[in-house]
Amino acid sequence: MVIYDAIVIGVGGMGSAALYHLGRRGLRVLGIEQFGVAHDRGSSHGQTRIIRKAYFEHPSYVPLVTRAYALWAALESATGQRLFRPTGMLLAGPPDGAIISGVLRSAAEHRLDIRTLTAAETDGRFPAFRIPPGQSRLFDAEAGFLRVEECVRAHAYAACSAGARLLTGGAVQSWSARGDEVVVRADGREFRAARLIIAGGAWAGRLLADLNLPLEVRRKVMLWYATTSDAHDLERGCPVFGFETTEGFFYGFPALDQGEIKLALHGGGQAVEDPAGVDRGLHPEDEAPLRRFIAEYLPYVSPRPLRHAVCLYTMTPDEHFVIDTHPRHPNVHFAAGFSGHGFKFAPVVGSVLADLAVQGRTDEPIGFLSARRFARP
Repeated sequence: MVIYDAIVIGVGGMGSAALYHLGRRGLRVLGIEQFGVAHDRGSSHGQTRIIRKAYFEHPSYVPLVTRAYALWAALESATGQRLFRPTGMLLAGPPDGAIISGVLRSAAEHRLDIRTLTAAETDGRFPAFRIPPGQSRLFDAEAGFLRVEECVRAHAYAACSAGARLLTGGAVQSWSARGDEVVVRADGREFRAARLIIAGGAWAGRLLADLNLPLEVRRKVMLWYATTSDAHDLERGCPVFGFETTEGFFYGFPALDQGEIKLALHGGGQAVEDPAGVDRGLHPEDEAPLRRFIAEYLPYVSPRPLRHAVCLYTMTPDEHFVIDTHPRHPNVHFAAGFSGHGFKFAPVVGSVLADLAVQGRTDEPIGFLSARRFARP
């Protein structure tokens, strides 16, 4: 029986990156994925994800996302693929709202190049949008989007080129750790390794059930709509965008396919008991908030969706990630609870997980993401 240096459970956004960074460091590593590479059953699919330094969620993310930018560029260089497209990001919302105040806080703390726009500047430069009077407008020039499925494939296949082994269609039944060995049971077989990384996405709560982490899986819908204006076109300079309204934070992308844009509502979502059995249909209540948002902000967009996709958010109570080492097994490390804003961090999370597996520590500033913050007094 082959005994691996490390096994990675889950080869989605984070797991594929961990597999890549472990493989590049010369480890004999196995990735186990219950579906296929870049599948549409979890959290890392749907054509695009925004990447931005204007981090309103918390200023502590800025050093991590800055490192992620460098690692995405390194992956592009290593694979010869274009994964990141810079577009800038237009943000709008109440001056005292969570988005504007959070962005300005991060910008001040980390000296980010965030520009304040007037209503006239916004209307002249970005005619695709109709932003109500009284809202603040900011522009993050370094933002853009990642091609999500291509990113997962790039990490996974580059890992294989570095010597990693990949098992797809292998659902994990269990794992155990004793001393300096872990045993993973998947696909009716046993696999052994010195270290284990768990990056199970919506299945992380089950894989880490002994830790009782406060992880809630939510069903989220992404929708694509027709636009009648070329002002939404990527090639005409339309940015990614995010607007805070009374109903929540809506975000979207320029038209990548002619006359078609993608929109979504970040908050809300229905709690899911079984990630494998999530409802993947489209219902009126999924469309209604987007319909109202389009009517107010997007004058050239049809309110009738062309198509949709369902993805899964794994939420923590504070909406921050969990990256840590198992308290009883020092050779088991995990990343979970990415709360709908994690994909952009995939390469730095993968590198951190590799650090923890190889060195038992990392120099990246992840202290605020420790699972210990959920420990009961």
